[in-house]
Amino acid sequence: GKYGHEFLEFEFRPDGEMRYRNNSNYKNDTEIRKKAYVSPAVLDELKRIIEDAEIMKEDDNNWPMPDRVGKQELEIKMNGEHICFNTTKLGSVLQVQQSKDP
Repeated sequence: GKYGHEFLEFEFRPDGEMRYRNNSNYKNDTEIRKKAYVSPAVLDELKRIIEDAEIMKEDDNNWPMPDRVGKQELEIKMNGEHICFNTTKLGSVLQVQQSKDP
């Protein structure tokens, strides 16, 4: 992106550990790292949302390709499956609605 390698990452581990990382070079910011634990109910709800939305059956073939503006990535590892989606850095809901796969 405009400010270099920027990312926002959430990782949920089976033991309930949630890791948060935010790396931004905007105005020379430094990487922020936080760790917390969530309950089994929160993990179950996250899994339910992913399963109900059938995300693991989808693909990113009709999503806008990453470009010079940057890219956004969604990676999910669950129940022995692994999927990764990539798209350009989207700045508005209008960009999503105008894509081939809103």
